[in-house]
This record gives sequence, structure tokens and C-alpha cells, in this order.
Amino acid sequence: MSDLVSFARLKNLPGPVWMLLFGNFFVRGSYYMVWPFIAVLLYRKFQLSAAEVGLWLTCAALLAVVSGFYAGYLSDKFGRKPLLLVAALVGVLAFSAFALAQSKIAVIVCIFLSTLPRALWDSPSKAWLGDLLPDSKDRELALQGLYFMVNAGAAIGPLFGIWAGVSGNQHAFFLTAFSYACLGCGILWLYRFTPQQQRPHHTKGLNLKLTLQILRLDQLFLLVIVANILINFIYAHADSSLIQYLTRANFPELVSLIAALGILNSLVIVTCQFPLLRLLSGWPVVKRIYLGIVLLALSQLWYALNPILWYWGWLGATLVLSLGEAILFANMNVHLDQLAPPALRGSYFGAASLYAVGFSLSPLIGGLVLDWLGGPALYFGSFLLCIGVVFCYRISGRLRRPDFSQFLNQKPLDS
Repeated sequence: MSDLVSFARLKNLPGPVWMLLFGNFFVRGSYYMVWPFIAVLLYRKFQLSAAEVGLWLTCAALLAVVSGFYAGYLSDKFGRKPLLLVAALVGVLAFSAFALAQSKIAVIVCIFLSTLPRALWDSPSKAWLGDLLPDSKDRELALQGLYFMVNAGAAIGPLFGIWAGVSGNQHAFFLTAFSYACLGCGILWLYRFTPQQQRPHHTKGLNLKLTLQILRLDQLFLLVIVANILINFIYAHADSSLIQYLTRANFPELVSLIAALGILNSLVIVTCQFPLLRLLSGWPVVKRIYLGIVLLALSQLWYALNPILWYWGWLGATLVLSLGEAILFANMNVHLDQLAPPALRGSYFGAASLYAVGFSLSPLIGGLVLDWLGGPALYFGSFLLCIGVVFCYRISGRLRRPDFSQFLNQKPLDS
């Protein structure tokens, strides 16, 4: 077996790393346990229109993008532990308030609050994984495991939400609040049993202006961010845009196909991610990203050319898309970890929250293109964007990076 995915390497990952991996599984799972049902609550209790629901959910998602970037910076300045504890505390408060909110304004405020725990947790937890694992192969394995856990949480969360009755009982949000309280206790335990030398540092003299200046001067990183926003924008067209396309085309077995596409995507990610990692472990990370982009491009071309009534064709295109996803998204995190200086891991992972802009814009722009030009034009355009992403990665290696030592006066301190 490849050394990267060997049982011995997996077994030797320290306990705090496993705690963070399962913490990410929980945070993503609890988020999706309630998020899909918020729209149901707003409609049933307050009779909000689809446009009003979409407006508030989009605004809340954009708040999470900004909060995620700022949380990464704060974790570099003050340490990872405070941010993770704040994430757990906000989760307890937000979902407890959700369970009790009765007015429309209160529920909308709770929607905004409910996006913050995930935003506050994501960047610091990824940065802490890097702090705990000095070996680059261990970090890569942990980040691959992180992506697996995130996907598993996103798949299981809605099912648990149905079981817990979130869709029909607002007080079920207390269950999520209690779970965040348990997560906070887990973080306290994790830190107590983490050796002093493995505890994450915070960076002396770091401020937001300096952090933004470093990010602005890192031209390679900025172009990678742009490329990855485009990747998320393209990938998201396989979700809402595809459903709109098939609905408008009066596809005869629409419900069956949508369910099959979701199940196929989840199965491919769960079953293929680590076999693909083992197969490609000898490849440089950027080369793996190229392969993922090629598969993503082929899926978009297949979507563009697939006859509208060919049921198995849509499944085939989604299979190719899912294989590309299994390779691409985990390795984007690994590549980002390689680019980030240790003292700025949190800020770099925080900046990566901008990827969500691609997801946020995709339904709007996809819907406009469907209205004006139709589905084949949308997916052929996405295929061309994939070529643009490859070009971004090709030229990024030639771009200038700052001399980080001129900016940072790093001194390890207890968080």
C-alpha cells in the first residue's frame, strides 16, 4: 500500500487530529441537519415567498464567507482554541434561540447566527491540523480525511434532521444546541491533553492590515483563489442549475433522476476518494488538480451534449463529475496548506472561504443563462471556464510571492 495512505500512518495520527476530524464531521452534519429545513419553517410559519426565503438565506451565506475569512485571521493572531470555543458557544446560543424564536425577525436573526458556527470552526480547525502535523504527508492524509468527514456529515445531517423531527418541530433545534455544547467540552478536553509543544501558536505583531497586505502581495495565491472560485461556480451547476434545466425541459422521471444523481454522487465520494488517493499518491498535488479539472470539464461537456431524455446519460455525466470532485476538492485543501506559511495558516484557509462566492453566484447566473440561452449553452460555457481554470493554474507558478520573513515576527506562545 502507498506510504501516504498506509494503515501505519493512519494509526499514528495523534488523538487531537482525530478529535478535529470528527469535530468537522459533526459541524458539517449539524449544519445540514437544520439548514435544509429552514426554508420549510419560514414558509409554514411566516408564509414567506420563495424569493424572500432565497434572499435571507443568500445574505446569511455571504455573512458566513466574511466571517470565515476573519475567523482565520483571528486564529493566527489569538490562537485556534479561542475561535473553536467561540464557534461552539455561538452554536449553543444560535440554535437554542432558534428553538424559542416566535417572530419573523427573531427567526431571521437566528438564520444569520446559525451560519456562524461553521464559519468560525472551518478555518481554525484546518489550520490546527497543520500545527499538529509537521510531516507534510501526515498533513495531506489528515486533510484528505477531513474532506471525507465533511462529505459524510453533509450526507448524514439531513437524514438525522428528518429523524429528529427538525422539519416539523422547532424545539428539535435544542438537540443541535446540546450537541454544540458537547463539542465545546471536547475542545477543552483536546487542548488539555495536547502536549505544550504541539499547541498552536499565535503570531506576535500580526494585525488585519498586515495580513491583507501579505495576501495582496501573494500573486500566486490570489490567482489560485480566483481559479478555485471558478471551480466551485462550475461544480455548483450540477445542483440547482441542472434541476432547473431538467424541470423546464419536462423530463418525465425527474424526481427519480434527482434522487439517483444525489445518491450516485455521495456513493462515489465515499467509496472512491481514498482508492483514488492511493492510486495517485505518487503524483504532485497540482498534477492531481489538473486531472480533477479535466474530469470536471468532461462532465460539463457531457451535460451540454446529452440528449434531454437520456436518463443514463445524466447519470454517466454525474459519475464523471463525482470522480473529478473526489480528486479535486480534497487536493485543493492540500495545495492551499502547501502555499500557506505556518504563521498564516488560519488566514490562508480563511481566505479560502471566498470559494463559496462561486457556489453563491452559480444558481443566479445559471438561472439567467438558462432563461436566455438554454441548458446546452450553460454547460458548454462551463466547459470553456474549465479551460480558463487550467490556464490560471498553469501561469500561477510563474507569479511572485512575498518574502514572508520581512513581514512576520513569529513567536510561539500558549494559545
